[in-house]
Amino acid sequence: MTLTTPPRAAGEPLAGRREWTALAVLMLPLLLVSMDVSVLYFALPAIAAELRPGATAQLWILDVYGFVLAGLLITMGALADRIGRRRLLLAGAALFGLASCAAALADSPGTLIAARALLGVGGACLMPATLAMIRTLFRDEAQRAKAVTTWTAVMAGGISLGPILSGALLEHFWWGSVFLVNLPAMALLLLLGPALLPAGRGAPAPGRFDGGSALLSLGAVLPTVYGVKEFAKDGWSTGAALAVAAGLCVGAVFLRRQARLAHPMVDLALLRLPAYGGSVLVNLLAMAATVGFAVFTTQYLQSVLGQSPFEAALWSVVPTVGVMAAAPAAAMLARRIDRAYVMAGGFLVAAACFGWLALIDLGTPLWVVLTASAGYAAGLVSAMTLGNELALGAAPVERAGAAAAVLESGQELGGALGMAVLGSVGTAVYTAAMPASAPAAARETLGGALSAPAPVLAAARAAFTEAMGGAAVGAGTLMLVAAVCSYGLLRTRRPGA
Repeated sequence: MTLTTPPRAAGEPLAGRREWTALAVLMLPLLLVSMDVSVLYFALPAIAAELRPGATAQLWILDVYGFVLAGLLITMGALADRIGRRRLLLAGAALFGLASCAAALADSPGTLIAARALLGVGGACLMPATLAMIRTLFRDEAQRAKAVTTWTAVMAGGISLGPILSGALLEHFWWGSVFLVNLPAMALLLLLGPALLPAGRGAPAPGRFDGGSALLSLGAVLPTVYGVKEFAKDGWSTGAALAVAAGLCVGAVFLRRQARLAHPMVDLALLRLPAYGGSVLVNLLAMAATVGFAVFTTQYLQSVLGQSPFEAALWSVVPTVGVMAAAPAAAMLARRIDRAYVMAGGFLVAAACFGWLALIDLGTPLWVVLTASAGYAAGLVSAMTLGNELALGAAPVERAGAAAAVLESGQELGGALGMAVLGSVGTAVYTAAMPASAPAAARETLGGALSAPAPVLAAARAAFTEAMGGAAVGAGTLMLVAAVCSYGLLRTRRPGA
């Protein structure tokens, strides 16, 4: 099977109003799927007051959605190529809507955890199918670049908007409303999808679906992501290390199986293409910096500057303004010069802005922090947009579902790694900066110092600002590595080259 995509034939029409309308319909469920990652941040206190989950159950309520989503992406991407992307997309929308109702009406922690797990299954159906559908709808490179820019912006914006929507709904309604808001978008997709979206089948003879590979991919991703997140939360532990080791071992078995199958779930030859494998790598690094540093920004706004959660959520949306302007500009620039230079430039801008954030202290005005954050977000998302489009263009149309799933799985893993690595850096700097005379709880986290005497709290806020600077140095280093990888791996690489 050839891994190159032929250029658009001279007589092949460009995408028209129907395709762009279909894209708009696809973006609504994508927005909600991405928002569900963060929508419970404000709702959890209300959920805890009514359902009274224990500490472990609270963690599972928050995390089970992301775990299931990450674990099933590769499986659902391969399934989309076999049964049809539209069919899987509509099935995912129906399941997501039903699971949203179940979550809103949950009367026990166990029921809510199960509903959140089903939401993860539905999200895993929707995410790769939406990106793969773009590959089917838009064959022209310039149009596909615009469509992928929209997809990336909606995906990033949803994660930022989740807490804001949650806070706004909880001002007037009960906590279940944060789930019921999903229903109109899913209903719209089920209503308009059959008329607007192509079936999006893969190859005429894609081979049977390999259940063994599906189980192995789940066994590789789930313990790896779980272990890395445990490292980010609690530092080194034997259980987390064993989980990561088990995931890597199962991953090695999974890759070995893929190399032997006639119709693999993940095409290893595609991963070896610099245009695809290189894009997966740099997007993983970009997500590591984005997610890993976002934790520090949220705590800085609330615990250092003393903002309310809702106020902090509103301020955190400000950097997306830079993204909205930079991503389309980067896509236009990439049509004139080698996109590898544009991507490397975006990562260098992000690195410079992280360097700026490394210099902040307690006296730094908020506008400086927001400006630097807007700069790194603009550079990161611009580069990621081009990477997404390059990877999709490099994949054959019949393998678009699996290709999109691997790309998104890399981003999920990158986010978990970023939380672990940058979180460890920040914790080390914070602990070293705190005076030895401070209470043990205050020396461990800033949250542990919030109820301490004023001098200890002031020292903790100063130490956390230093920790944020240390994390910014780590994120900037990741961006320099991503810039080098973009320049070295992706030069002169065009979709289909």
